Amino acid sequence: MMPLPGGALAPMAGAEAPDASACPYLVVRDPESVRDVLHRPADFSPANALVAVTPLEGPALRVLQRVGFALPPVLASNDTGTHGGIRKVVAGFFTPATVAAMEPRIRELAREAAAQAGEQLAEAGLTDLVQTVAAFPPAVVMLELLGLPARDLEDLKRWGLDSMELFWGWPDADRQLELARSAAEFYVWLRRLVGQSMAAPGRNLFKSLSAHGLSRTELCSLGYFLLIAGQETTTQLISTIMFRLLERTGPVGWKEAGTDEGARAAVRHVLATESSVPTWRRVAAHDARLGGHLIPAGTEILLELSGNRITAGAGPDTPPLRDSARGASTGLVFGSGIHRCLGAKLSELEAAVMLQEVATALPTVQLQDREPDWIRFLSFQAPRTVSVANGPG
Repeated sequence: MMPLPGGALAPMAGAEAPDASACPYLVVRDPESVRDVLHRPADFSPANALVAVTPLEGPALRVLQRVGFALPPVLASNDTGTHGGIRKVVAGFFTPATVAAMEPRIRELAREAAAQAGEQLAEAGLTDLVQTVAAFPPAVVMLELLGLPARDLEDLKRWGLDSMELFWGWPDADRQLELARSAAEFYVWLRRLVGQSMAAPGRNLFKSLSAHGLSRTELCSLGYFLLIAGQETTTQLISTIMFRLLERTGPVGWKEAGTDEGARAAVRHVLATESSVPTWRRVAAHDARLGGHLIPAGTEILLELSGNRITAGAGPDTPPLRDSARGASTGLVFGSGIHRCLGAKLSELEAAVMLQEVATALPTVQLQDREPDWIRFLSFQAPRTVSVANGPG
């Protein structure tokens, strides 16, 4: 695929995939072009948004088939007329009033997590803020918001990361098989949860969508990615923010992050420059023009939403583009148009509250590992650990 002039569109280069043919994406970087694509779903379909980046091989597919694993398009990848009605039902669980009402609960969970991190520091002298602070509160918040039981959280976190790698990573055949077993386990758990939700008292997401007319298979499909994206991306956002502030490359200092203004500034900065969801995909539904260029039908498109190293031609071990806002703004990082992330405000609120509470509770912590392993999938990025110890008061 030849480069196109003007810098708005560029060929994929240097990703973690083994060769260019394995990542055949036309990268759209210019913010206005990204917005244009997102606002033209009839021309640039979301149908490929949840398709596995690395085609699944026979053994992995058979593992999934044995449990009836199926992901028909329902929300994020739905390019049919049913999308609007389904989105309206789901949006009813993410209204501004509902999100605002969750703040006391988020703050309670944040304080509990910060206290747990403090206890581990006192006992062991070291703690990983990803596991003690960032990992579990977003999962609890998401499940409670949707009217679902907050249980099996450790499994949910494992399933989420495994599924991200299976669908957005580049696993070889052996790794695919491991990940497929995890995905199958998650799907069986989810199908059971959907069934139990139908009989549960009160309002919950699955009952509401069932009343709208969705089948059990469609409910599982929507739940599969919503229960991953709705909490794991927030965990990753919080992790990146904490790492950058403790690394002292953020817009505010760690102690300043303990204030409401400082925490929100830190969240906005990372969202604009290095969010947990730096890219997203679309596919040309037919021959279409973008920025004066003809995009042939079937062209796989990668939209750059926020600073990342995937589209920069960097190698797998290269740090992300920390301070580049090329193609990025807080207005685009959650998408735009009819598929914009419904949990955007919730994620921002959670990140700010979590950061404020942990920075207040642990004002003297210092980063111990400045080069942690990073999650590096096509559309997700974050440090896997944020290891800290107490410094001088």
